[in-house]
Amino acid sequence: MIRQWTIACFAVTCIFQTQAQNNAPEQYPYQDIKLSAEQRTDDLLQRLTLEEKVSLMQNASPAIPRLGIKPYEWWSEALHGIARAGRATVFPQSIGMAASFDDVLLYEVFNAVSDEARAKNRNFNEKGQYDRYKGLTVWTPNINIFRDPRWGRGQETYGEDPYLTGRMGIAVVRGLQGPEDAKYNKLHACAKHYAVHSGPEWNRHNFNAENIDPRDLWETYLPAFKDLVQKAGVKEVMCAYNRFEGDPCCGSKRLLTQILRNEWGYKGIVVSDCGAIGDFFQPHHHNTHPDAAHASVDAVLSGTDLECGDNYKSITEAAKQGLISEEKINTSVRRLLKARFELGEMNPTHPWAEIPYSVVDCPKHKELALKIAHESLVLLQNKDNLLPLNRQMKVAVIGPNANDSVMQWGNYNGFPSHTVTLLEGIRAKLPQTQIIYEPICGLTDAIHSKDITAQKSVLNEQVLMDKVKDADVIIFAGGISPQLEGEEMDVSVTGFKGGDRTDIELPAIQREVLSLLKNNGKKVVFINFSGSAMAIVPESENCNAILQAWYPGQAGGSAIADVLFGDYNPSGRLPITFYKGLEQLPDYENYSMKGRTYRYMTEEPLFPFGYGLSYTRFSYGKAKLNQSKLQKGEKVILTIPVKNVGQQDGAEVVQVYISRPDDKEGPQKTLRAFQRVNIAKGEKQNVNIELPYDSFEWFDSTTNTMHPIDGTYKIYYGSSSKAEDLRSINIQIQ
Repeated sequence: MIRQWTIACFAVTCIFQTQAQNNAPEQYPYQDIKLSAEQRTDDLLQRLTLEEKVSLMQNASPAIPRLGIKPYEWWSEALHGIARAGRATVFPQSIGMAASFDDVLLYEVFNAVSDEARAKNRNFNEKGQYDRYKGLTVWTPNINIFRDPRWGRGQETYGEDPYLTGRMGIAVVRGLQGPEDAKYNKLHACAKHYAVHSGPEWNRHNFNAENIDPRDLWETYLPAFKDLVQKAGVKEVMCAYNRFEGDPCCGSKRLLTQILRNEWGYKGIVVSDCGAIGDFFQPHHHNTHPDAAHASVDAVLSGTDLECGDNYKSITEAAKQGLISEEKINTSVRRLLKARFELGEMNPTHPWAEIPYSVVDCPKHKELALKIAHESLVLLQNKDNLLPLNRQMKVAVIGPNANDSVMQWGNYNGFPSHTVTLLEGIRAKLPQTQIIYEPICGLTDAIHSKDITAQKSVLNEQVLMDKVKDADVIIFAGGISPQLEGEEMDVSVTGFKGGDRTDIELPAIQREVLSLLKNNGKKVVFINFSGSAMAIVPESENCNAILQAWYPGQAGGSAIADVLFGDYNPSGRLPITFYKGLEQLPDYENYSMKGRTYRYMTEEPLFPFGYGLSYTRFSYGKAKLNQSKLQKGEKVILTIPVKNVGQQDGAEVVQVYISRPDDKEGPQKTLRAFQRVNIAKGEKQNVNIELPYDSFEWFDSTTNTMHPIDGTYKIYYGSSSKAEDLRSINIQIQ
């Protein structure tokens, strides 16, 4: 959605609300809470005028006083906590939570998020506030595939793998929407951005994703959406800005009707990305339609029920001119009304409305933010076991991200009561006399934008070394920032363009600092804050230890300090590949998966997908299958012996990949299962992983469909996607 920090929607006073309720007749069936959502919808729909129906098809849906309908704003955000609506618990950015490989914990996180959303919604409504970011339909999660590290919004996703993305997305949806058997949904989640959407940001309003290989479409870009529709029952799907094979996604009958509704059986709402309908007819955007009326009609007929924007107001006149029938309008409005009844939004009260405001950023949620921050941290390097640090050491904490709370929030964020920065976290571990703090440099040599101002950093080697000369170890907090990478941003800095990155290396000024520290013999721990993969080849040579921190949320500083000083054993795993440089990547605008991600990359990356170190070591024994052949309707159990052979208790993420050796065009291997297990030092566990028949779905080029294909499959298991970290066993599919 277009980034907007100023709320411009109308507010409704408590007096008007009371009048609207008093004016509404009480004898109509749609007001009877004993009836089903479908029955209430059918009754209310036939009482609405054409103009009223059309007004309900826009994100800022107005009140209809004569029927007792309150205003409703469909646009709210909850990417990693309730966003843009004041106080909220801020969990790590999505890409960091993906690094936990812990969908059980992710469900807990989003159950907490939905608690806060309900409490805040009630509080807002009691004040007569019904405007943006205060509703019950949250446009989360972002399940696009992070296919290229240059994409600024990749930080909002769950990484480069379709299976990991789908599984984490399912947990998010279930946490937000509440129990399936509840009479009322807790919230409505939204799978976005459908489909084939992952940059560039700067031309997303006119970009055409074309000539997409059917294999890439079905194996990479669509599986997570299918999972959320069929396995999680997601209530909303957001169509993307870009075109798909020539048609704007919000006007693509193939995506919205043929695949989403007809093939997958989706019954919920499709909402446009904000301003996407305007892209249909605006010059220098898609410009595929002559005006707002034709664009709006085409979008509705293709399956887009709700517009984030105001072009749909043209539908009233379009219907009178015969461009669209009222019956087609009714189809969309019926879905919208049913959703509001499912949420209990038109009820006087219901159980979810009783969640107290005290849950917002409460101690329990703060503990949860720390727990997921712990699990998100990925130890990439630890030469000579420098970490964990001795608490008797004197440390120098330097770098532009050492004391930046806003950076830790990521984007699409709320505002916590307090954020623990890295510096604050370290100060909680050591006395002040053992800490030297000096920022030393900015994020980049110079920053020029509407939102960012900074002086040019001029590095003086002697000054730098004088600052840190007494330190036993340097903790350098660097990387980048959500102020540099994100959604369609007005940032013009070397290495960045419009929210995306044109270079994936560390900014030059930071690279220079780390090089000087190395040349002067200092031991360096590099804490990299970023929402995307960094080509940190020189840093892997110049630094003793590297910890990938992402944008870790309000508890990030405490979590990092716990890892640095041994109070928490790191267990995060990379949900993306860390490349050595741009030379290992295809053209950014090329949506072919060839050469991209661990699934198709043939060169050796800097750090592979699924990789992460621990303060202990795990060994894998020879796995066993409970059967060597698998037929439709069956499942196989893979038993993997894993032993903690180190000196500390720790958590291991057991990963299972499959490949089909006979398919030379398909992925080298692809993730199909994972399980996070806690194993005490010296302990051995037999980890049982179920692989149902559909785990062996593979692209069939003869039919352009996904299904298990008869033949031999290879099952890989181990600690990362790297060949040296995997063992294998064969299975026959028939």
